[in-house]
Amino acid sequence: MTVSPEVQAARDKLKARFENVRTGGKGSVRRTKVVKHQNHTADDKQLQAQLKRLGANAIPGIEEVNMFKEDGTVIHFNAPKVQASVGSNMFAISGHADNRKLEELLPGILNQLGPDN
Repeated sequence: MTVSPEVQAARDKLKARFENVRTGGKGSVRRTKVVKHQNHTADDKQLQAQLKRLGANAIPGIEEVNMFKEDGTVIHFNAPKVQASVGSNMFAISGHADNRKLEELLPGILNQLGPDN
């Protein structure tokens, strides 16, 4: 059975491609791709180390944090961890955040809006 030159060229190309993925000789197992799992705890540790270097202290007893945006939405943190450094005028807020509309939070946050609103 004769194979056309195009098919033979394609077979040779595939054979050359798979020759480089073997770790041993013929009959050995192909090399597997190593999957790196991301570790988010290392990022959190680095962040906490930088906050400690800036002199940030935890502020206990904060029940919620609301950040008002220009477009009328609110970033709402319920039971966040708040750290502050008064000397460097820095606040770090961590926890689960929800984007909500201002109307959803209105009855409970009227005292946070201030006199001009």
